[in-house]
Amino acid sequence: MTSIKQPGEKNLMLFSGRAYPELAQEVAQNVGVSLTPTKLIDFANGEIYARYLESVRGCDAFVIQSHTGPINKWIMEQLIMVDALKRASAKRITVVMPFFGYARQDKKGRGREPITARLMADLFKTAGADRLMSIDLHTSQIQGFFDGPVDHLFAMPVLESYLKNKLDLANTTVVSPDTGRVRLSERWADTLGTPLAFIHKRRDLDVANSVKVNEVVGKVSGRTCVLIDDMIDTAGTICKAADALYEQGATNVIVAATHAVFSDPAVDRLKNSRISEVIVTNTLPLAEGSRFDKLTVLSIAPLIARAITEVFTDGSVTSMFEGDT
Repeated sequence: MTSIKQPGEKNLMLFSGRAYPELAQEVAQNVGVSLTPTKLIDFANGEIYARYLESVRGCDAFVIQSHTGPINKWIMEQLIMVDALKRASAKRITVVMPFFGYARQDKKGRGREPITARLMADLFKTAGADRLMSIDLHTSQIQGFFDGPVDHLFAMPVLESYLKNKLDLANTTVVSPDTGRVRLSERWADTLGTPLAFIHKRRDLDVANSVKVNEVVGKVSGRTCVLIDDMIDTAGTICKAADALYEQGATNVIVAATHAVFSDPAVDRLKNSRISEVIVTNTLPLAEGSRFDKLTVLSIAPLIARAITEVFTDGSVTSMFEGDT
């Protein structure tokens, strides 16, 4: 079965790009449909061609693509897939991007810089997207960049459910690795019923991924610290934050993050760090070489599948996170 039909010919169809078909297949299984057969090829000069092998006229289309490396190629492929759906008369097109590429570039820190997250939203709107769906955007303001509905999903319930079975919450502190993640960490602390701490850091604006940790603010001595972040890229921030916590007397440091970007040298840094466990979700694919003993990967597919079902049936996506938002 490649679609679900409701009275009035409402028709859900799920499409996957080539970036991360395993996640799309898992989502499809949770929704209860098969991925719609799609021809996706590269021409010799690198141009991408897309064609759907079934009629998509009048369907409620969901196009899943995680923006992993090579990130620009997979973004372009998803844009082309959206354009093909628009020209084939799909009724509504929802772009599902578990990881929103360029989300970090959401504001101008200095003059003559782009706001690339806004450009991304404009590109998908121009291509024909009616709705966006993503998980743990770098900042919530990105929702306002798209002229249409945006379903901002949270991985927190998935991560928290795992951690609650491991932690002595009476001896746990939730820690934000920087001031930008304090609001997210507050939600974690409120849900778990733990104290909150944060780390003040400064970035070198002229050197990408360069971080200097300055001060730990909060109660961490003699406690298990759970560092919360939306993504781990080169792991410089997280590893320096963990070192700072141990210097302040923390007995154990666990990291919980949504997106495992793991650009070099992230894996080596995490392997050799004093962090006891790194917990991430599978919003992005992980090569075998990127897996290590203290890494735990949790599936985000059931969450995405439920959100897709709520959108398709005109239900409430917000209700999925009541009490967590």
